[in-house]
Amino acid sequence: MELGIVGLGRMGFGMTVRLLEGGHRVVAFNRSEGPRLRIAKHGADTVPSLEELVDRLAAPRIVWLMLPAGDVTETHLTKLADLLLPGDMMVDGANSYYKDTIRRATLFCAKGLDFVDVGVSGGVWGLLEGYSMMVGGEAQAVERLCPVLETLALGPALGWGHVGTHGAGHFAKMVHNGIEYGMMEAYAEGFALLHAKTEFSLDPNQIARIWQHGSVIRSWLLDLIERSLAQDPTLDKVIGQVPDSGEGRWAVLEGLEQNVSLPVITLSLLRRIRSREEAPFGDKLLAVLREQFGGHEVQRRE
Repeated sequence: MELGIVGLGRMGFGMTVRLLEGGHRVVAFNRSEGPRLRIAKHGADTVPSLEELVDRLAAPRIVWLMLPAGDVTETHLTKLADLLLPGDMMVDGANSYYKDTIRRATLFCAKGLDFVDVGVSGGVWGLLEGYSMMVGGEAQAVERLCPVLETLALGPALGWGHVGTHGAGHFAKMVHNGIEYGMMEAYAEGFALLHAKTEFSLDPNQIARIWQHGSVIRSWLLDLIERSLAQDPTLDKVIGQVPDSGEGRWAVLEGLEQNVSLPVITLSLLRRIRSREEAPFGDKLLAVLREQFGGHEVQRRE
């Protein structure tokens, strides 16, 4: 099978390599030339524009988008909606907001185009271990895409599934990432407590290795913690600012809309936001309030 890939970031690059190794023909587009040159070494045909990407693919075409959520995805999808022809398929494999996905699917379907949303998990390890994919769209479109999904996954029937209609794939991925936020925060807090208990001279890396086998909290995330601490036990040079790419926020908002309590996911999102603040104004105000009503000392810079 042949398909076009738009976007050669770390995830898109790894997925393209896996598809090439699986015997698929891939025509790849990226705005920057460097990623195009690198993927060409793996056997991909590369093009410098979306127009050439569409021209290189035989009808009915499949174009898979792997770009960050937001304006860049909106711009490329709008352009591809005008370039593709009835019977072609558009796949959005990045972390788009599921409500945007539903809107976009309506636009594509009105033009006689198939639209499939695929929430993809696996990160930089997916090339070696396979990707986890939550797929939304019409059944006939997903069936047509099966050879690609089976190549990208751990196995033909492992790690992927058609979870529902348009938007369902991205909705499932949003929930997945919300859970990920909470799990990461719980691990981070636990290891912070191990690190703080200096009187025992604990080795967090050793404890991580113990927990990897037989423990009820063993997981791939724990494996990555052990690996990270083995490489850098103190993390002294790491700046502890944690970005969030949107999915956690969307999950929290969805919880409010559905009247579903999400305290762990919500607090883990707030913790990420707090990590990026330097000397937060709110903390300063708390300090001066204590000074005002109780005469408590406030530390001030000279």
